[in-house]
Amino acid sequence: MHKGKYVFSQLLDFLDRNDFNYLSRKYGGDKYVKQFTCYNQLCVLMFGQLSNRESLRDVVLATQAHASKAYHLGFGKHAAKSTLADANTKRDYRIFEEFAYKVIAEAQRCRIVDIFKLNGNVYAFDSTTVDLCLSTFEWALFRKKKGGIKMHTLYDLETQIPTFFHITPARVHDTKAMDVIPYEENSFYIFDRGYNDFRRLHNIESIGAYFVIRGKTNNDFKPMKWKRRFPPESGILSDAVGYMAGQLTMEKYPDKIRRVIYLDKESKKKFIFFTNALTISPVMVAELYHNRWQIELFFKWIKQHLKIKKFWGTSENAVRIQIYSAIIAYCMMAIVQKKMNIERSIYEMLQIVSISLTDTTNLKDLFAKPNYNIVNELDGSTEPSLFDC
Repeated sequence: MHKGKYVFSQLLDFLDRNDFNYLSRKYGGDKYVKQFTCYNQLCVLMFGQLSNRESLRDVVLATQAHASKAYHLGFGKHAAKSTLADANTKRDYRIFEEFAYKVIAEAQRCRIVDIFKLNGNVYAFDSTTVDLCLSTFEWALFRKKKGGIKMHTLYDLETQIPTFFHITPARVHDTKAMDVIPYEENSFYIFDRGYNDFRRLHNIESIGAYFVIRGKTNNDFKPMKWKRRFPPESGILSDAVGYMAGQLTMEKYPDKIRRVIYLDKESKKKFIFFTNALTISPVMVAELYHNRWQIELFFKWIKQHLKIKKFWGTSENAVRIQIYSAIIAYCMMAIVQKKMNIERSIYEMLQIVSISLTDTTNLKDLFAKPNYNIVNELDGSTEPSLFDC
């Protein structure tokens, strides 16, 4: 007898099923489908993501093990391996892509903060490469004997939410993905030195947005105005405004540009930054780039904990569906964390959820931190414990 709502079902309540069903109708995802709908497919994929399943067979076995709970978990009915494989191959990935962007927008709205006080959003843009077996993923040609895809990602550094994805074969150069970024006026975009394309950077300047990019030592620069005296603790060695030198670079970027040279105390490494933000402090320029590493942590985290390194289908469509399902799962947990005022990190929440999806515990109780002082009193101990903060 079903006496309470399962944890997985409680989590799904934070997603708008009507939005998903609308997209499914828009792209004909459920046409001629009697039992295993697109929504059931999403639920199975997310269940596999959150319970750390390793393969398609592993996902199917997990859902079969909970066949008696399938309706209340959201599966509708446990899926056969062939049914799930066909759905991943044939159903339009745009259903999952557009829904992922809707969930991303909801996560941004509920987690909005203004950490940097710059009157605009602050984004980092980078890509991660996922290696694939070329004999299995023939469409993802990278090198002669190697396959792979790139996931180009725009990451909101303040809300810690990925806001835009562009998936390409791994052989596509990173700078080409800069053309599809949905730039916003007055927002800041942080790039690593692999994106040193001054023509594309000038496009950011032309729409009224700002960039901070790590420069290369061979970038020619002609200073017109500069400062060289800064407090030693700031790490700033030089702050200059001028123009790019060299005929080709000047043609690509003819406007004023700023160069900040920064020395990292820990690594003793010197960094060169170029930006079109002429009024913010040089320390803020260095701080913005320092926060770019959040996107690297996101890539590492999502590969380790949301099963993107091992794909559950070999077609490009199946790969895209799995990636967007993983993003939906991540953003759903971010929404739950914020709306329920949970003090745990998203990583801790995922660890707890992975072993609790079929429990009937209330989410507030599931994610609550134990009161270790009370535990010590019950044990009759006044000594500090291993878990004391």
